[in-house]
Amino acid sequence: MNYFLKILGGGREVGRSAIEIGNSDYSVVMDYGVNFDEKDNPNFPLQEQPNKVKGFIVSHAHLDHVGALPIYQIGSLNTKIYGTVVSRVITEVMLKDFLKLSGPKVPYEWIEVRKAMDNFTAVNYGEEFEIGGFKAALYNAGHIPGSAIIKVITEKQIIAFTGDINLTETKLMKPADLNGLKDVNVLVMESTYGKFNHPSRREVEDEFYEKILEVVEGGGTVLVPAFSLARSQEILSVLAERNFPYPVYYDGMSRELTEIMLGFREFLNRPDLLKKAYDEFHYVKGWEDRHRAWKDKGVIVASAGMLKGGPAVYYFKKLSENSKNAIFLVSYQAINTPGRKLLEMGKFDEYSPLLKARLEIFDFSSHAGRRQLLDIVKASSNIEKVILVHGSPDNEDSLADLIRREIGVDVITPENGQEISL
Repeated sequence: MNYFLKILGGGREVGRSAIEIGNSDYSVVMDYGVNFDEKDNPNFPLQEQPNKVKGFIVSHAHLDHVGALPIYQIGSLNTKIYGTVVSRVITEVMLKDFLKLSGPKVPYEWIEVRKAMDNFTAVNYGEEFEIGGFKAALYNAGHIPGSAIIKVITEKQIIAFTGDINLTETKLMKPADLNGLKDVNVLVMESTYGKFNHPSRREVEDEFYEKILEVVEGGGTVLVPAFSLARSQEILSVLAERNFPYPVYYDGMSRELTEIMLGFREFLNRPDLLKKAYDEFHYVKGWEDRHRAWKDKGVIVASAGMLKGGPAVYYFKKLSENSKNAIFLVSYQAINTPGRKLLEMGKFDEYSPLLKARLEIFDFSSHAGRRQLLDIVKASSNIEKVILVHGSPDNEDSLADLIRREIGVDVITPENGQEISL
């Protein structure tokens, strides 16, 4: 029987991850996420005939990997979903929040989210399970708690999808487990940072901490806009490890997600640090706390990471006019987001005044860099084909050239909708 791999999303773009593996009779889909256009409207992946899709396997719970899953629960559909237990719990939180923020633009409702959760089966790392006509297994991807490399076994080949992957040890996560890749023939790999290597994590943490101290001891307040899922917890853990001697506030959905993570400590690298942050730092419960936080000389970790909305925008407006304060970005800043405009123009948008507060960006990425991605390909001694997804065209092309040059393997950088024969 002949098998194919089809790119339903994530081809020559970051986000909207959706990779189909199948034959003429049935298929499974790895991830089914969304990304957003310039007007913040959600973009959904391409769709396959519902009766052909036997199930979904989730790499992790970020919205660009799970945001479209409930589409295959509409009406009489009851499509099976597999992932780690942490991904299952966090996916429900993320989908609920997505509906709250973008409900009118989303083609499903709460009932479909509920069905998705009812049809979501949790599996352990290294545990082989059957889905449709395939066997599959998950391995730690080192990206966020519960993240997984997905391995799918067909009659002829072993295929793996990295999802988002990281080989750097962080406060939150141990590095990815590459043991599952040893016998892989076809590797579908993210390429978010295909052109770039990341600096040493210890150097980044040291610089970040020293500059925070510098601002606060100079009488200022530091705003750290951070994604509620994983990046906020990483930053809080960094501050907890060093016994930061000034007030630390955290605001947004990060509280709920921190509590979930602490309920699954076996998925964390340093749960002691996250618990310390949870116990000792100040959670912002409402507007009274919010008003107190920005007047207190210390650090505020607030969602959202790109300043697209959420409490971070409130704090930004309160702190941006004072040169003693600082805005420290710690996340990827997508094109046309306020965070990106700050970096490019020095102001929140075209109509805002120039930023007076200090602005810096720190590389706390939870994605593998260029050389690490090459090491991931080298982890398999049977590799025949590499398919690059989840990256901009320039990142994918640069990484593809490096892999061809150093490993001599076939590399494909497919468009959305492209079908690849296996």
